[in-house]
Amino acid sequence: MNTIASISTFHRLLSLPQPKHPMVSVINLSESIFIEDDVWKGFVNRFYCVALKRNATGKIRYGQQHYDYDKGVLSFTAPNQVQYLDLAAVDCENTGYLLIFHEDFLLNHSLATTISAYGFFSYAVNESLHLSEDEENDLLEILNKIDKECQHIDQHTQEIILSQIELLLNYSKRFYERQFITRKNGSHQLLTKFEIYLNDYFDKKSTEKGLLTVHHIADAMNLSPNYLSDLLRIQTGQSTQQHIHEKLISKAKEKLSTTERSVSEIAYELGFEHSQSFSTLFKKKTKMSPLEFRQSFN
Repeated sequence: MNTIASISTFHRLLSLPQPKHPMVSVINLSESIFIEDDVWKGFVNRFYCVALKRNATGKIRYGQQHYDYDKGVLSFTAPNQVQYLDLAAVDCENTGYLLIFHEDFLLNHSLATTISAYGFFSYAVNESLHLSEDEENDLLEILNKIDKECQHIDQHTQEIILSQIELLLNYSKRFYERQFITRKNGSHQLLTKFEIYLNDYFDKKSTEKGLLTVHHIADAMNLSPNYLSDLLRIQTGQSTQQHIHEKLISKAKEKLSTTERSVSEIAYELGFEHSQSFSTLFKKKTKMSPLEFRQSFN
């Protein structure tokens, strides 16, 4: 697997001059020409990338997902994620901007610890943000400020640029929340699919299904775990894990109150390897042990 370790190397691969700043750059895609290089057949970056694509075509694979570029689309990739770019499908008339910043640029700054809270860096590329014209203009204004600041490297540069990057990420968070709400048909379909999968999973008679995890259900729905949880949180106020626990406790209550199965048998049927783990979760959620709950019906 090829590694693009520096901003300057990435510039070279796009036939661009050396970056103004060694750790951060705003790239105008209309000025870029991708060098025919085997690196694109499979590579990882050592930097974060925020891509604003306008009137773009082409295919990129990020993880296991393929994505066809569309205009007014914002996508995010984190360092050390495997990517593949199909140069044959890249249109020479691509327009847009890339904001790239090295992971080391965040050192000794609060964003180094808080950037993980922006879940969209872990979204699949087919879960990109579709921007309105006003939203796009807001982000372009920030990108312009970052680009200008790269020309003035002094003791204030890092703080100013990272404050602008943080502003861009907060705007993106707001816009994603708007997208979850305004795309109601798609969101409601996903919610329905989620509920059906959840019910079907716990209704299975097999005892080999194991404990349902966020990654398991996200994979089944062809979504990234963070995207699914963020969607559910905006639409329902609960994360994927909270929904799973809620359904699990509901099924446990049903079995405890309507059957004579032991706590260990019920725990195993719900996917727990150890009954103690089930009992701990049940008491945490209900303030009663499974046996106390059962006895309350006698």
